[in-house]
Amino acid sequence: MTGDDPGPLIRLYGLTGGRARPAGESFDLVAIVTAVVTAAGAPAEPAGLVPEHLAALALCRRPTPVADVAAYLGLPLNVTRVLLGDLRREGLVTIDRPRPAAQTIDEGIYREVLHGLRRL
Repeated sequence: MTGDDPGPLIRLYGLTGGRARPAGESFDLVAIVTAVVTAAGAPAEPAGLVPEHLAALALCRRPTPVADVAAYLGLPLNVTRVLLGDLRREGLVTIDRPRPAAQTIDEGIYREVLHGLRRL
């Protein structure tokens, strides 16, 4: 660390403004983040965002899990969640819980398994 480098903890504190949790509804590491596009079809990128916000927006042009955003940015998960919460508050991203996989239950399979177990 050089004399001019404030160190990683000071930098992270500055990125989040000292916040440890995102504003608004909580979300977990498998939540899907998607950049909001303008009416013209381009992602919105207002001025005044820090490079980490811009990098997250660029990454989330396609739906991306929170954990992948954190890995790409090289930031701790909690810091990433605060940054994504900021973007959501500004209306620049949506954060959705993943949908469960469609489960079609075939009762016939359960009956066959039950009969097989009874034969044991």
